[in-house]
Order: sequence, then structure tokens, then C-alpha cells
Amino acid sequence: METGSPRGAQMTGAEPAWTGLPRGLLRMRRLLLVVWLGSAALAVGVLLGLLAGPAWAAFALLPLAATAWGWVLIGRNWRSWRYAERADDLLISRGVLWREETVVPYGRMQLVEVTSGPVERWFGLAGVQLHTAAAATDARIPGLDPAEAERLRDRLTELGEARSAGL
Repeated sequence: METGSPRGAQMTGAEPAWTGLPRGLLRMRRLLLVVWLGSAALAVGVLLGLLAGPAWAAFALLPLAATAWGWVLIGRNWRSWRYAERADDLLISRGVLWREETVVPYGRMQLVEVTSGPVERWFGLAGVQLHTAAAATDARIPGLDPAEAERLRDRLTELGEARSAGL
């Protein structure tokens, strides 16, 4: 999914202008996968090699196979995430096997947060968390550039206040 679509994209025609997530999120998730499963492969190989014999060290290939499989799945998942700002609501779409599309009306938003954990900050990423009156409709957009996350938070807050004032 290309992230070069215009900021604050509005609906044009019948189809909304979707915005994908930045590549930094994909890099972060893949690096974490390689670090954790690579460490597991090393630990399994060394421990089994020392305790059970060199033939058993071949079981270290299992975490390596999981790493290769996870690499592909993380890429597919990253490509499935997208969001679109429309006139009255925000659309968030995600999922590969089970496609999920969340529609959050601006007037129903109660709180919009920008969050960034230590690993996300290291990669220069932030997420936007939307809270509504119904807990089941809370939505999030992970892995945005911090400036885009703040812009989106400010815009959604502004639109939410304007729409809720009309209720």
C-alpha cells in the first residue's frame, strides 16, 4: 500500500481515498520477529546441541521456519491496514483472512490519543487510539509518523467537537 496519498484525504466520487501505513511499521515488526525468533533458534540449537547431542540441534530450524513464515504474514498484514477520512466519519480497514472495516462517526468520538511505546519511538512511529461511547467500536491506527499522528488527532478532535455540538 502506497503511503503517498494526500494528507487529510477526502472522499472523491463513490470511493474514499485510502491511506496506507508507513514502511517503518513493517520494518519494526519484522526486526522484532527476527530478534525474538532468531534468539529462540539460537537458544534451542545451543541447548539441544549441548544437552542432547548435535543431531537434536536441528530442531533450531523450527524457529527459523517460523521466522520465514512470519516474515510473509507480517508483510501481508501491514499491506491490509489503511484508513480514510471522509466528511462525516473515519474508516479503518484491516485484515487478510478476516477483513474488518470500522466506521467511526466523528460525532461519536470521545477521546483521541496519540501513543508511542519505547520501541515505536526508536523507529519514529506513533499510533492513534480512538475512544467512543461504545467500547466495542474503539479503533486504532498503528505505526504512523508522529507528525501525521498528531495531525490526525487534532483533525479528528476538531471534527468530533464540531459534530457532537450539533447533537
